[in-house]
Amino acid sequence: MIAVKVCMKVSNEPLKRTPVVLRMDADDSETAPVLTDRSGVARFEQPPSSGRILVSGIERYHGRLDGEILVDLWSMTQPGHDSRGMPGEFPIGSNAYSGMTTRRVQVGDDEVLTDGEGYLVDPGTWSEAFARSEAALEGLTLGGEHWEVIRFLREHYARHGTQMSVRDMIRHFRQAWGPERGNNRYLHRLFPMGGPQKQGNRLAGLLRTKGEH
Repeated sequence: MIAVKVCMKVSNEPLKRTPVVLRMDADDSETAPVLTDRSGVARFEQPPSSGRILVSGIERYHGRLDGEILVDLWSMTQPGHDSRGMPGEFPIGSNAYSGMTTRRVQVGDDEVLTDGEGYLVDPGTWSEAFARSEAALEGLTLGGEHWEVIRFLREHYARHGTQMSVRDMIRHFRQAWGPERGNNRYLHRLFPMGGPQKQGNRLAGLLRTKGEH
């Protein structure tokens, strides 16, 4: 069961009879719209997953879909969720270093500059399309679990300005996925080229871990 509670940020007033849609990362499928009830909650008979929440057709959340998720709005006309950043301002930095070789990754009609290993030179140029393009170059097709890790890494970096440690990553996904999948071996199977801290960080558009140059 996934429950989405929609309310106003200041007054905490629930938004009633508001259409809510879930869009799943794994296959980009959408649920039928569900109207919020008197308490502002829309309920979906869906298993936990990674995806987006659209409220009145505007994306308001992107991440883990599990249990009750709060979507609180300043107003119904505020801009939608931007997948480039997560809550707060995404830190600015650079992966440039002395003697670095670069390559260009084709992302739609544009080219994005990375170092020879695939880290973005300018993390501010990250997009979902880049993650898919770079993953394809690394022989990886991104599914729902990959996106859960990528979203989690970006959210942590946006909040704290540092990469998530492997230990804390394992602790989080053990709670989210259970012990059979929430472990170091399974995370390395998802990201076989360096594990979640290297390949995961690359695809999430984050800075290199200190000391990797």
